[in-house]
Amino acid sequence: MSTEGVAAGVGRPRVRTGAGVVEGRTGTDGIAVFRGIPYAAPPVGALRFAPPAPPAAWDGVRQAAAFGPTAPKVPYPATFAALLTDPEIPGDDCLNVNVWTPEPAPGAGLPVMVWIHGGAHTRGSSAVPVYDGTAFARDGVVMVSFNFRLGVLGYGLFPDAPANRGLLDQIAALEWVRDNITAFGGDPDRVTVFGESAGAISIGALLAAPRAAGLFHRAVLQSGAPEALPRPRVRAMVRRMASLLKVDATAGAFTATSLPDLMAAQAAVLRRSGPLLGGAAFGLVVDPDTLPVDPLDALTADADAASGAVPLLFGWTTEEYRLWLAPTGGMRLLDRMGPLAVALARARAGKDRAAVRALRAALPGAGPAELAGQLLTDRLLRDPLRRLAGARRTGPSHLYEFAWCSGIPGLGACHALELGFVFDTLSVPEAAWLAGTGAPQALADEMHTAWVRFATTGDPGWAPWNGDGPPKVFGGPERDRTEVPVAIRPVLP
Repeated sequence: MSTEGVAAGVGRPRVRTGAGVVEGRTGTDGIAVFRGIPYAAPPVGALRFAPPAPPAAWDGVRQAAAFGPTAPKVPYPATFAALLTDPEIPGDDCLNVNVWTPEPAPGAGLPVMVWIHGGAHTRGSSAVPVYDGTAFARDGVVMVSFNFRLGVLGYGLFPDAPANRGLLDQIAALEWVRDNITAFGGDPDRVTVFGESAGAISIGALLAAPRAAGLFHRAVLQSGAPEALPRPRVRAMVRRMASLLKVDATAGAFTATSLPDLMAAQAAVLRRSGPLLGGAAFGLVVDPDTLPVDPLDALTADADAASGAVPLLFGWTTEEYRLWLAPTGGMRLLDRMGPLAVALARARAGKDRAAVRALRAALPGAGPAELAGQLLTDRLLRDPLRRLAGARRTGPSHLYEFAWCSGIPGLGACHALELGFVFDTLSVPEAAWLAGTGAPQALADEMHTAWVRFATTGDPGWAPWNGDGPPKVFGGPERDRTEVPVAIRPVLP
């Protein structure tokens, strides 16, 4: 521990960052945690739609015991809020980082893992209890998580503001890690970024973004493929909000609008958007200043690019679609539609009839909803990730599939289910919201160990994908997938 940490006393370690001294907390497990450290200035006023600005320095000691404010967002609909916890912490200083470390002192040289949360680019935060970094620090990793601008604030496309501001925030956070993590015991030359869903999509963009080059050295993409949305699709979200607000679709007009009014309009337009609908949405776009080329095209076309040497670990859950469809009754609706549901999904996924026949053979007894869901999951995740795995890269690509089924009836091996296993946080009460009770700790041990090993050595414990064969499978179909409405499940603690 640094001399500043000793002077602060047991249980209150201090670390000097570029902006000032922060004081964290050390638990009985010996893990030091620093929360809510600003990596950029509050994005308010003239900075609401501007690139991230450096944080103001402070005198004295800044307390870093509690999570900082979360980025402005709207709550999940009730059906999803019963499954996905999403704390909201008020305040303007939402561009902040958290650090878990077993040894908060320069010279420790530990590997670093930086978590980028998911939430469809519109929800989520680093304060989600399942994302606690204690287990990573326990196993010799300095773990960092952070918040970034979401929704219209981070990804709304305006003629008078830079695009992809959420991505610029992420780059600023990684620059903070580069400049400060040594003081917390981390090695800035051994940084692994890992993220899920929109967080994984963000990592795909970071791999392709020139400004992010050299800021990380390994990457994990969980249930999210590199993508850029068509600019008109993202611009449509801003125009819909402008119509509701009765203002111009410009950053200037949106800056003059109160934040509560912006969030109310955002909530209204989000009701007409979703991962399977294909309509207007918030997300990353190709932009000459931040993301010059579609990320998937960039990562699969040029083996000599800097990101081509970055070792990758990525994969999916067996039944991603069930989180999007089961809570809302979408599975029952698709089953009632029968062959029409499969035909529509096949057209949307760009598959031929032979692909449907192969899917039926692989899933005997599957109904229309399951077939349609798997086709759409192929389009969103598996096909682009397999394309990435098959690219002519110099760095290895390790594939996995998470196949264990939730104890919540109807969810199966759904999107986001692997998170409590990766973080080894099954004991956190909120983990049971999605996994149910009785989730196997042995599987969490296996998966968490693989992630730590990858961050430490670049090898998660199985061979890189060579263009053929199945991915590494975690878990199996141990639970009943019987279709029971999620809304009537028992309330979990």
